[in-house]
Amino acid sequence: MLNNATCFKEIYIVCGRTDLRYGMENLAALVKSKSGNELFRPDVLYLFCGRRADRIKGLVWEGDGWLLLVKRLAGSRFVWPRNADEVKQLSQQQFEWLMAGLTITPKKMIQRVDPPEYIL
Repeated sequence: MLNNATCFKEIYIVCGRTDLRYGMENLAALVKSKSGNELFRPDVLYLFCGRRADRIKGLVWEGDGWLLLVKRLAGSRFVWPRNADEVKQLSQQQFEWLMAGLTITPKKMIQRVDPPEYIL
């Protein structure tokens, strides 16, 4: 389910290290304290990562209660932003990069240019 997140309207990542022993209530309180976002919006995914970066937790409000998702990688690690203590919104592309083991910010992108005005 977490490799394809097209069912979610928005995806947020809680940067830094999170104690993954936290349950749903503590994770929701963490999001509220760091972002101030309204938590009770259906189909909004919040992602958390622990110290070892081999597992993540996801928290979703489904309208009638919380859904807690856990993904643990076998023999690999997530590339998680550790330096900021904030909540960032991810695009679908950034989410796919994260799930593929890449960083959410590319190091170098090819820049678009305007076509030349002369004709060959």
